[in-house]
Amino acid sequence: MVTGCTSNDDNKNGERTEISTVSKLPTESQTAEQSTTTEATTTTQTTTTIVTTTEQTTAATTVTTTEATTATTKPTTTAATTQATTTTAKTTATSATAAVSAVSSNISSSDEMRDISTAELVDDMGIGINLGNTFDSCGDWIDQWGDGTPRAYETAWGSPVVTEKMIKGYADAGFGVMRLPVTWSNLMKEDGTLSNAYIDRVKQVVDWILDNGMYCILNMHHEGWIGEDMPEDYEGTLNKYAYMWKQIADAFKDYGDRLMFESMNEIGFDSLWNRYGGTSGKSEAYKMFNSVNQKFVDVVRASGGNNPERHLLIAGYWTDIGLVCDSLFIMPNDPANRMAISVHYYSPATFAILEEDADWGKVQTTWGTAADKSELNNNMQKMKTWYSDKGIPVIVGEYGATSKNKTRSQFENYILSVATSAVEHGLCPILWDTPGGEYDRTACKFTHEDFIERLVSLK
Repeated sequence: MVTGCTSNDDNKNGERTEISTVSKLPTESQTAEQSTTTEATTTTQTTTTIVTTTEQTTAATTVTTTEATTATTKPTTTAATTQATTTTAKTTATSATAAVSAVSSNISSSDEMRDISTAELVDDMGIGINLGNTFDSCGDWIDQWGDGTPRAYETAWGSPVVTEKMIKGYADAGFGVMRLPVTWSNLMKEDGTLSNAYIDRVKQVVDWILDNGMYCILNMHHEGWIGEDMPEDYEGTLNKYAYMWKQIADAFKDYGDRLMFESMNEIGFDSLWNRYGGTSGKSEAYKMFNSVNQKFVDVVRASGGNNPERHLLIAGYWTDIGLVCDSLFIMPNDPANRMAISVHYYSPATFAILEEDADWGKVQTTWGTAADKSELNNNMQKMKTWYSDKGIPVIVGEYGATSKNKTRSQFENYILSVATSAVEHGLCPILWDTPGGEYDRTACKFTHEDFIERLVSLK
């Protein structure tokens, strides 16, 4: 869930500890989706300021910068190999056929565009889950030590190679939507041209998601350069962003409305405005951010195919509830009027993110007091009041908590409480999950099936 990868950001062995199933670390403007422990200590932007005593609510939502998964339970290369070799001939044949079909036709079997509102579409999604730490994996070390293929990135942060059987396991468990984080700058040429091989591989997985009856939210993930470079080179950075989305939109233009595009992930302009230190630069930061979302809508709507009517997910400033519920944040102008708003929820960060005490807070291993639940419900109500009640559906694109330093019952209570509150307030919750989290990607099943059954039954 982190916002971007920069050189020397990751360990050479590829381990990027991201919160288990839902683990996130308090890293901000840059690689918000990196390892829980590594992330908190290596992030260069707002890790130390991300959560102050008075900003916990916003920070957790914004903890926009930490998507960690328990490193100790990450699948190893051996596990990935085992999965590949133990897959039955029938599954292999099916996957191969799907791959050929996806690349040759470039169109999913789900190409229908229905006459429904975005609110109706989001309501139909049910409960969702992320395929995290997979196509969003990034780092210069992958370029240096990888083999230059999409698979090198797909498996760099601990995931085995994604198969249709793996995707089917999520669908069979009852999830209605899968968010697919992608770092499109992986294998990208210097002129901004995306890798055809990377696009084809992502397209294959999108097809599997759709063909197994789930919605798919396809985003631009870990592109932290947006927040870092734009304040210094506005036009150049915006043009790069637009060119990337032009290629993505064109590649998926003939897909139906079960595929949604999301503008970006956990981006803000900390060099313009310190959100924890006053209002200087705030207006400029929001104006710049709003222009990026507007460019996203403009590019997609002009790309042809089904894109003029595609439902779009607009990222909030740092995907933080407190920062999105601000009069300076403005939804883009959309001629199709088919947009939803995206926020993340990792609050309080001392419970959801911290695995050990830090200079910005002390570990909280329990959650569930009346005050805790009041804070949660107030945050969800805020999104309902600011957006849902005005006809703009809300998707909680990520939420979760590290499970390393708390009991299983505490972990489950938090996850179920967040999802329940979201549903009760009309929001769509999408769990952050990574290799070594709730889903065993080698066995293609959830490790705590009773818990997942309770989760998906909420809607």
